[in-house]
Amino acid sequence: MNIRSLTRGDGVVIGAAVLLFIASFLDIYSADGASSSYDFPNVWGSGGVLLSVTLAGIIGAALIVVSRLLPQVPKVAGLDLGQFGVAFTVFAVWSGLGNLADPTSAVDNMPQFGEGIDAGIGLILSFIAALILAAAAITSPLLPFLKVALIGAPKPAAPQPYGAQPQGGYGYPGAQGQPGQPYGAHPQPGPGQPYGAQPGHPGHPGQPQQAQAPQAPQAQQPAGDFSPFWFAVPVARPLYGEDGSPAPIAELAPGTWYLAVEQRGPSLVAQTQDGRRGVLQDTTGIQRG
Repeated sequence: MNIRSLTRGDGVVIGAAVLLFIASFLDIYSADGASSSYDFPNVWGSGGVLLSVTLAGIIGAALIVVSRLLPQVPKVAGLDLGQFGVAFTVFAVWSGLGNLADPTSAVDNMPQFGEGIDAGIGLILSFIAALILAAAAITSPLLPFLKVALIGAPKPAAPQPYGAQPQGGYGYPGAQGQPGQPYGAHPQPGPGQPYGAQPGHPGHPGQPQQAQAPQAPQAQQPAGDFSPFWFAVPVARPLYGEDGSPAPIAELAPGTWYLAVEQRGPSLVAQTQDGRRGVLQDTTGIQRG
């Protein structure tokens, strides 16, 4: 699970679920002239409200968040967990509206029991929380503001002093290549060696160094050559197979660094932490390391 794959919309969903849980401990009824000491029931004393509003909303929020955290979302009857979660939240709003409009339900037909009883703060707050929950669940994939990662990607490592060894492991800029050396680095001369001397051939004290034979000039790389680099995506994006298959093989999550190993037109061939390679077709807004 990758907590950095959560978005701001998921944060609103979690907050609304917490508010829905808090509302379940408040009175669901109120009555004119009732004493403040009168003990009205809360949601946990009403099975209908508990199942159709409180638990439906909390279960929906849990399914949405879990679907974000899993690298591969499981599907049931052709629908993934996130879609089931959205359906649960919409059902919670619908049920909350019914309970809010008619809190005593069939008891209204018996005036001696239902007369003067209105919806309490518990029902009102439960409906508001369920409404916020459903709105965030539906609009999170649509509004750019809610699609932003809840926890941003860590900043690339600051430049190291000359000769210092970079820190980090796979999945972070500066960690590629041989251990202890950045990508493309060359061995540094040892102590007592002039700059440009080959390691393992120190000069003799008091004697001038022998002139090195001029090396053949290296061929310059064309300007259009691709150099591998690290990058992070702003939102979750699918990674497709290199064989052109329309089904994604993985999903790149915000907050994680991936290695771009090749460029194919506007697309990039990316490598995940587990070594899988695929084509990232949408490269807009990526953050280079």
